Amino acid sequence: MREIVVISGKGGTGKTSVCASLAHLSQNKVVCDLDVDAPDMHILLDPQIHTREAFVSGNEAVIDRDACRRCGICFKHCRFDAVKKDGDVYGIDPLRCEGCGVCVALCPAKAIAFPEKECGEWYVSDTRFGPFVHAQLYPGQENSGRLVTLLKQQARELAKRQGLDLVICDGSPGVGCPVISSLSGANLAVAVVEPTPSGRHDFERVAALCD
Repeated sequence: MREIVVISGKGGTGKTSVCASLAHLSQNKVVCDLDVDAPDMHILLDPQIHTREAFVSGNEAVIDRDACRRCGICFKHCRFDAVKKDGDVYGIDPLRCEGCGVCVALCPAKAIAFPEKECGEWYVSDTRFGPFVHAQLYPGQENSGRLVTLLKQQARELAKRQGLDLVICDGSPGVGCPVISSLSGANLAVAVVEPTPSGRHDFERVAALCD
């Protein structure tokens, strides 16, 4: 099985259009959109979703106000200012909580729960170009690369089950963790470059990453 990942070093270069064109021209393939922060391949493919799963990553603190002793230890030690105080009542701002667990460990009343955090959804769909694996993070959720790795794994398993010999991936933009996850295990990277000085700079960075 071969895996092609289309990358760019930055957003807005036409990466998705090139990837969709390759998908149109290719046979016996699975298409996979790894740009989970701002996916747009589904606009071109009009997928019919048949599998929908929650993506769970990390944890998020939740204060039980009935059990809380109002000691303020969590408020004092949270480095991300996620613990909010309203009078003598404490709560967690979910947009600021980084899931580090310091408040959970230090709370003398054990009044802070630490459930797993649902960050988005991933899907397997049918399209006019064949099977399609894609996802959507919820607004404000951080993409650590775990969801990208999950999508690649699902696409490879789907290709094996259906006897397909090619996986075409629309990679994440930039050169960060999601791009590293996008490139992991691939046979070929296709770089779409914007013909500008900044585009060349971004291409050189992503080429160095590939190297």
